[in-house]
Order: sequence, then structure tokens, then C-alpha cells
Amino acid sequence: MVKIKSKSDRIKPLEEKIQLFLQLGSVVGILIDPDKLTATVYRINQAPVVMQNSDTLRLPDLLPG
Repeated sequence: MVKIKSKSDRIKPLEEKIQLFLQLGSVVGILIDPDKLTATVYRINQAPVVMQNSDTLRLPDLLPG
């Protein structure tokens, strides 16, 4: 699942929503924060990975190549 933060959104509820989707079977959750120019990748039972605007988003298990 992918969630893009709007100006009125709060991060905590978005993170909780992503965790719920992961518990329900989603493989990965991505939270894009245009204000901070970051994308955070969430996986069940793993620490979130924060990518900056210059990083390339790679998910080889989901999007090979």
C-alpha cells in the first residue's frame, strides 16, 4: 500500500493505518511525505526504512528490475 501525506495529515495516524494493513496481509507499506521529501518503507516485524529525495526506491521482491 502507498499513502501520501497531505498538508492536513498527521504522521502517527498514517503510520498506524499502514501497520494495520501490514497486519491484514500487505507485504509492504510506503508513506510518502512531500513536506520532508521522504519515503518511508514499512514491513511487518522490521524497522522502517527512510529514504531521502535523492535515494532510489527499490523493492526487488515486489518490483524486480
